Amino acid sequence: MCGIFGYVGKKNNASQITFEGLKLLEYRGYDSWGIAAKVESSKFKVQSSSSKFIVEKHIGKIGDINFNSQLSTLNSQLSIGHTRWATHGGVTVENAHPHLDCTKSIAVVHNGIIENFQELKEELSQKGHKFLSGTDTEVVPHLIEGFQKKEGFASSVKDAFNKLKGLNAIVVANAKSSEIIAAKNGSPLVVGIDKNAFIIASDLIGISDYTNRVIFLKDNQMVILGKKIKLLSLPKGNRLKENIEKINFKFEKSNKGNFEHFMIKEIYEQPGIIRNIAKNYSGKIKKLSKLMEKAKGTFFIGAGTAYNAALAGAYLFSRVSKKHINTSVASEFNYLEHFLNRESLVIALSQSGETIDVIEPLNRAKKRGSKIVGITNAVGSSIYRMADFNILLNAGTETAVASTKTYTAKLSIILLLVFSIINKLKDGKETLLKVSDEIERLLKKENLKKIKDISRSLNNSDTIYIIGRGVSYSSALEGALKIKEVSYKYCEGLAGGELKHGPIALIQKGSPCIVFAPNDETYESIISNAIEVKSRGGMIIGVSPKNSKAFDEWIKVEDLSDGTFITQIIPLQLLSYYLAIERGLDPDKPRNLAKSVTVK
Repeated sequence: MCGIFGYVGKKNNASQITFEGLKLLEYRGYDSWGIAAKVESSKFKVQSSSSKFIVEKHIGKIGDINFNSQLSTLNSQLSIGHTRWATHGGVTVENAHPHLDCTKSIAVVHNGIIENFQELKEELSQKGHKFLSGTDTEVVPHLIEGFQKKEGFASSVKDAFNKLKGLNAIVVANAKSSEIIAAKNGSPLVVGIDKNAFIIASDLIGISDYTNRVIFLKDNQMVILGKKIKLLSLPKGNRLKENIEKINFKFEKSNKGNFEHFMIKEIYEQPGIIRNIAKNYSGKIKKLSKLMEKAKGTFFIGAGTAYNAALAGAYLFSRVSKKHINTSVASEFNYLEHFLNRESLVIALSQSGETIDVIEPLNRAKKRGSKIVGITNAVGSSIYRMADFNILLNAGTETAVASTKTYTAKLSIILLLVFSIINKLKDGKETLLKVSDEIERLLKKENLKKIKDISRSLNNSDTIYIIGRGVSYSSALEGALKIKEVSYKYCEGLAGGELKHGPIALIQKGSPCIVFAPNDETYESIISNAIEVKSRGGMIIGVSPKNSKAFDEWIKVEDLSDGTFITQIIPLQLLSYYLAIERGLDPDKPRNLAKSVTVK
């Protein structure tokens, strides 16, 4: 859940290149950031030598900072940097990466968790190494420093990495040899190969501006970047042939345009994305439908918002196509894998394509011979490359941490799949076009006033409840997740039938309860649940095609039959956004979260 970037080459502004790369990778973590650069020369006097690194670290977000620090004055051809999402050690300057060895000639950035770092730190401390941070990462440069007393730089990095337990990726820079060495097991790294430089980053986003020639490092591989490139296998360090790929990918840099935040901009982009899926995805949908028909057991897995989309899919398949889909939170799927075999189909949903909780069970599924499908928004991502078949969402860059447009894009793919299975793909496409039109209506200025007013009233409540039945239960979970993510209000999504089994004990006078009441087989039952809450003093906010006496507030969504489960989430996305604004929070970068979750 950290962003890594490094540059070694002939350009003299390596630190600025690294800074700009980190800005693109900040979605991976924004607790703190830092850059290390080897100094060739400086406009000002700097107490340094060319065999040591200058390091600059800061707390907070990098995105809006101009590059006017000390590093901007340096003439440097070697630099590495890091944006951090804290796992070990608090959010402090000392704990920000990069970390140095005692000689200040080895700099390390790291993504992952070193499970045995306490043991390694005690060993190194006994040998006289001095630690300046509370992180697990800092053991790495000191391990390398120790090994370098007996062997070369590459062997030292290899041996140091082999001592680490857990899923990790490290990038190590050596000021004396002007080299970068990277090694990985679990967390992603990709190398960009330019005519006069090598770039390494957590994903393609940081590289695509410089080159289209890349190497995706595989687990248990190490790469040496200097005057030439050398790829090695771990743990022994045997030489491998460099498998250089040409990618047809250019990162679409996003901007807020006329919007105050990325989140609201991305909410408004949804009609166009859904319309594109309706018009241009028939071929892919038909191919995936055939895979599902051949499979003896289909599993949808995801984490967070992606799981909520998977759950919605299971309900919709059951209701419309009478087909059973197994669903699981990705992090729990390992405990259900005994059902997998060569005839199983595992469909992984992930915005980033790098979610470690999804990647781990996919690796286990592949070992059992199961076919893997990836539904992601990231070409070249880990899931994209390991899948046997891919469907890209093509939703454009989603910058806000809380997913909105990629959620409804996943739902749109699922809806087309459901209709394709029953040979009614045309009906599915027509439904999606209606969904797109309805979202445009919901986003009109005259419809926003009520949502803003409700968000102000919700700000006075400590706890919010959302209930739904059937496919709307997944909407309740997703709506609750959005409110928690961006407003920091505790919100619980519940199946309506579960209220009487405990949660209704929490209802008191004024407790807000949002009720999804589509015009389907769940309507009468969910209205009964709403009345039960209202009779205990709860305040009912209905999201429904039709008004009810049970509702204190009513947000109207048109009845689109099997498309309503997509449109009804839009008011909740808006409520969560305006509630965050009401509370003076940044909805784009909520605390403690990252866009791509790459550690367990």
